[in-house]
Amino acid sequence: MTPVRNQKDVESVAKRAIDALYGTEAKDMKIRVLLPFPNEHKQEGWDANVTFILKGMQYTVDLLINQKDGQITNARLIDTMVPL
Repeated sequence: MTPVRNQKDVESVAKRAIDALYGTEAKDMKIRVLLPFPNEHKQEGWDANVTFILKGMQYTVDLLINQKDGQITNARLIDTMVPL
């Protein structure tokens, strides 16, 4: 896999992960928060907070993405709600 160096790379990896986990019907995917992980001084990856709509519900998922190869090391569902 290719390195993940910026927000555009993170969006691409996150889209593939959401498609794999929730199917290709997910739409309106947005990265709400993007932070270096574990911190700016020794960054090894990205902590991406992603929202998307699926079957009338808004999902929020947290993804930990390795910077060197784009591998997802952790995916966690944070919230499901009816969109505002």
